[in-house]
Amino acid sequence: MKARLGMSPIAWWNDDLAELSDDVSLEECLRQSRSAGFTGMEMGRRFPNDPKVMLPILKKADVTLCGGWFSGTLVNGDMADNKDRIQPMIDLFKAVDAPCIVYGEVGRSIQGDRSKPLATKPKLSDDEMKAYARRLTEFGEWCAEQGMPLSYHHHMAAVVETEPELDAFMRHSGEGIPLLLDAGHLVFAGGDVLRAIDNHHKRISHVHVKDVRMAVIDKLDRTKQSFLDAVALGAFTVPGDGSLDFGAIVKKLADYGYEGWFVVEAEQDPKKNPPLKMAEVGYKELMRVMTAAGYTVETQGFPNV
Repeated sequence: MKARLGMSPIAWWNDDLAELSDDVSLEECLRQSRSAGFTGMEMGRRFPNDPKVMLPILKKADVTLCGGWFSGTLVNGDMADNKDRIQPMIDLFKAVDAPCIVYGEVGRSIQGDRSKPLATKPKLSDDEMKAYARRLTEFGEWCAEQGMPLSYHHHMAAVVETEPELDAFMRHSGEGIPLLLDAGHLVFAGGDVLRAIDNHHKRISHVHVKDVRMAVIDKLDRTKQSFLDAVALGAFTVPGDGSLDFGAIVKKLADYGYEGWFVVEAEQDPKKNPPLKMAEVGYKELMRVMTAAGYTVETQGFPNV
């Protein structure tokens, strides 16, 4: 089985918490992640939107674009508006041969609002969840028809956060909206990653290997502290530096034949946790557990064409 290892630039620059950003260029970010061993990078705010500009940068760094976040609002937003907003991203991702766009729901979400405690996260009724899942399926099918599949990201402080919410979303949605499994977010929300893989492996198309520091999460006062407070306190980290057993998680994915991207997405203070050092820790741990699970990790970065 083949797998590819990527990173998110959120280890270098945080879009929601300016204080958790390092003053490094896109080129330096790519150079550091590639030197640690990673062959892919998800899109961040310092990436150009013109493929004619982006492709030479990726080629020079020997890195491919392995995904990127779209802030969707389909829980209460207009389908046509979301299509209009995502179309330029579809065009760009097709031009640079990215595997998927990560759909993150920001409608009703409190994930970017530091004044809103975790306990005040939005919740959907059964009927709302059914309607939402149907809209996402339709949207996912439309994006795939345009030539770029989505991968749905369950997320802390959003409408699909907990394992029961994920189960409900998956039950009422269809194959037209594949799943991004994020181990860190699911455990933060009190879920069981191995059980979620058992239940939803047929729809998993993308994986975020985000680790957590349970000592930080367990001390949170969710009636007072926000998701961004948790991030600033160090709730997330890379595999090999946190509390999760990625040996078991990767083995479970391998047992179901998952092949594709494993992306390290670990937002934390780059001054306390230098991104290059953390990238090296994460890569070493992933190579250990992936080799043990029977994966062959591809070392080719930018495609030879």
